[in-house]
Amino acid sequence: MKLAVTGCNGRVGQRVVIAALKQGYVVVGIDTITKDLDFSSHPNYTFVNADLRDLNETLNALRGCDGVVQLAGHSNPGDYLASTHNTNVAITWNVLRAAAELEINRIAQASSVNVITLVYSSRRDLQYFPIDEDHPCEPDEPYGLSKLIAEMQADSIVRRYPSMRVASIRLHWSCPTRAAAKRDDSARRRNDLWGYVQEDSGAEAFLLAVAGDKGKWRGHERFFIASPYTAHDEDTMALKEKFWPNVPILKGKDLNGRKGFFDCSKAERLLGWVHQDVAEEMMQ
Repeated sequence: MKLAVTGCNGRVGQRVVIAALKQGYVVVGIDTITKDLDFSSHPNYTFVNADLRDLNETLNALRGCDGVVQLAGHSNPGDYLASTHNTNVAITWNVLRAAAELEINRIAQASSVNVITLVYSSRRDLQYFPIDEDHPCEPDEPYGLSKLIAEMQADSIVRRYPSMRVASIRLHWSCPTRAAAKRDDSARRRNDLWGYVQEDSGAEAFLLAVAGDKGKWRGHERFFIASPYTAHDEDTMALKEKFWPNVPILKGKDLNGRKGFFDCSKAERLLGWVHQDVAEEMMQ
């Protein structure tokens, strides 16, 4: 399979390229920034410098590929004005539309846990725990909004091109280890619910979404991708009662021990994705 990875030189993009090459894919890395990385000279890797805000450049960059992992764009709200929103919305549409034109039917695009009101929002309206894909999405800032619009774009593209399959990967904070995501002061992480995803495990979610073929889903699906445990040593119920006492727990669910605040069972059920930490960071 020839796989395009947009935003290949970004923090998440690099991990996806590394994982894809290890698994035997032919990879086309696409970015506007050129970097000399460990995989740059790999025989199955080709780099293309392209500005994906331009549809023609996007078409040329993706031509000949069988699948796309779309990671290009801004990874935070920036100045909270227009650049992040406009860039991300244009890029995601161009990638989806170019894929449709080129009959590329497998796409995994980077969404974010920030489609709900988390760390970048001025308010937090969390309606229940653990959070799953049915939770309302009401971002009040340009980054989360751009990701929510990307998901709406995917809904639109698969209606017009039903052969396409698009996964929106709602990735949490990508870190090399749980220790890298920890903060001694629990209040500092309350607004992202002390969550994280081990970076290579997160990369695996994109590959499973774009290349897995278990026949369990079609069209466009959204997936939360986060560790099943928090990046904090305090018990989860203690954190909830201290910082989120009025948020109910869904019937049949619990936050015992150090369980995380996100329910990623849909990703396990449809993608076969299970979070893996590096050995020394695994929770007991």
